[in-house]
Amino acid sequence: MSHNLLKGKRGIITGALDENSIAWKVAEKAHQEGATFVLTNAPIAMRMGEIKKLAESTNSQIIPADATNVDELTNLFTQSQQVLGGKIDFVLHSIGMSVNIRKNIPYPELNYDYFNKGIDVSALSFHKMLAVAKKLDAISEWGSVVALTYMAAQRTYPFYTDMADIKAMLESIARSFGYHYGLDKKVRINTVSQSPTKTTAGTGIKGFGDFYDYADKIAPLGNASAESCADFCIAMFSDLTKMVTMQNIFHDGGYSTTGVSAEVMNKLAEK
Repeated sequence: MSHNLLKGKRGIITGALDENSIAWKVAEKAHQEGATFVLTNAPIAMRMGEIKKLAESTNSQIIPADATNVDELTNLFTQSQQVLGGKIDFVLHSIGMSVNIRKNIPYPELNYDYFNKGIDVSALSFHKMLAVAKKLDAISEWGSVVALTYMAAQRTYPFYTDMADIKAMLESIARSFGYHYGLDKKVRINTVSQSPTKTTAGTGIKGFGDFYDYADKIAPLGNASAESCADFCIAMFSDLTKMVTMQNIFHDGGYSTTGVSAEVMNKLAEK
C-alpha cells in the first residue's frame, strides 16, 4: 500500500544487483511511494546483475558509474538532474566490496592492496559522491542521503575482517560530511545499520548462514528483512525525518542492544 511519502521526489539509487539486494527493494518501494529516480552501478556489476529488469519495472533510467571515479560521479549527478528534471532529493549508497573476504584472507594477514581497494569502493566512494554532489549543488535543501552499514563497525565479528574497518570509516564520513552539508545546504546524511540479510553479498561471507540464525535468536524481533530495511530507508528519505542527520541508526530487531537471549541460553544449557 502506498502512502505517497516520496511523491514528487527525485533520487539516485546505487547498488541494485538482483532481487535479493536491499537497493533493489528500496527502488521498488520508492517507485510505489511516488518517486522518480535513476539507477546506477559500476559497469562490471551491471553485467553480473539484472538491473535492466528493475529499470523497466520502475520506469527508471540507468546511468552507469564507477563510484570511485570523480569524473563518472560528476556525470552521474549532472545527467541525473537532466533526466529527472531538477535537483536530487534522496540518494542511497549501497556499495560494498572486500577482495580480502572474497579470497578468505584472515584479518591478521590482510593483503593491503586489497584493503585499499575495499576502502576506495566501500567508503571513500561515499565521500566522493557527497563531495561531487555538494560541488554541483545537486541535492535539494532538506534532501536525504543514506548509506547502508553493519554493526561490525562497533563490535568485532571475525568473519567480517577488513569490512569492519571500512564500515567504521563509512559511518565517520556520514557524521563529518553531515555536519558540513547540513550547515551549508540543510542536506541530511545518515547510515542505516542493517541486520544480517540474505543478499547476494551477505550470503557470500563464510559462515553467514549460522550467524544469520544466531542473530535471529538474539534479536527480540528477529532479523530485519531486506523489505523492512527498504521501508525504513523510504522513511529516511521522506519529509517525516527532516531533522535526523549524522546518525547511525540500527535497524536490526533489537540485536544491537541485546546481550543474550533466553533462547540462546536455553540452547547452551541443553549441551
